[in-house]
Amino acid sequence: MHAFAATGAGFLMAVLWFDLMFDVQTREHAGGTLPADVLRSISAYYRRVTTDATPMNRLVSAAMVLTFSVIVAEIARNSNPRWIGWTSIVVAGSAIGLAATRTVRNAVRLGSAQDPPDVQTRLARAIYRDHLYCFAAMTTLAGLQLSVELWN
Repeated sequence: MHAFAATGAGFLMAVLWFDLMFDVQTREHAGGTLPADVLRSISAYYRRVTTDATPMNRLVSAAMVLTFSVIVAEIARNSNPRWIGWTSIVVAGSAIGLAATRTVRNAVRLGSAQDPPDVQTRLARAIYRDHLYCFAAMTTLAGLQLSVELWN
């Protein structure tokens, strides 16, 4: 089971990596409102991946659900050391929960490009921070799941 959880984490890391390639544009412009070309670039990306990519964008949601479900199954089957299972569920749950409750909503809103530039800037920076956290969480999850062999 741990191979499935590690694979799910790896897939989600790849998705986050692509998101971060656009998100990093916010770092080059500290403070104030982001330039219009940067907002257009990030907004267009999020429109493509959240709205225009239907139904393929649902694959990411499915990967989140399946990864979380596999970890739950690992805990239920007691197939890993307890600390790995419970740490994995907390790490995965925090990142998936953040994405489900805030990040996706912000990305859809930013992708619509309907808000004033200052609001779009706030959304873009929040998405970037969320993605950094989620990438670190998925990296931790993959490491935990791959380390199972060391503990068995």
